[in-house]
Amino acid sequence: MDSDQWLDEDEARLHAILGNDVERNKKNAERYRQYLLARLPLPLLVTGNEDFPWEEPYLFGVRDKRDYEKLKLKKPAHTDTFELQALERPDRHGDVMARIKRVSDGKVFLLGLSWLCCKDETCEAFTLLDDYGVWHANY
Repeated sequence: MDSDQWLDEDEARLHAILGNDVERNKKNAERYRQYLLARLPLPLLVTGNEDFPWEEPYLFGVRDKRDYEKLKLKKPAHTDTFELQALERPDRHGDVMARIKRVSDGKVFLLGLSWLCCKDETCEAFTLLDDYGVWHANY
């Protein structure tokens, strides 16, 4: 499959969800949330799809790694495994908020869904979350 065909399939899935108005805004984020609520098998195991914003200064060597290890006990880290429990209303940036519970210690966090991906790359939920992340980042 060439990249144009792949883009066409992604675009087709997005338009099937949102119609012709695919702009990222709170209204469309809520529409996307309703779509995902009807299709995602919650609870679902997820992890970070890239480092979370709070982690970047630690991972790029600007801040102390020992402090990072302490903060990871209190904050969600992109390498953690979480149980996606619920999809909450979008935040002011138009990102659906995900209520997640860290598997290792049971701590619950609220995080933008665009920062998460499904642990199981073979299930439909992986594509659903990946498509959502692409939409959130590019529209």
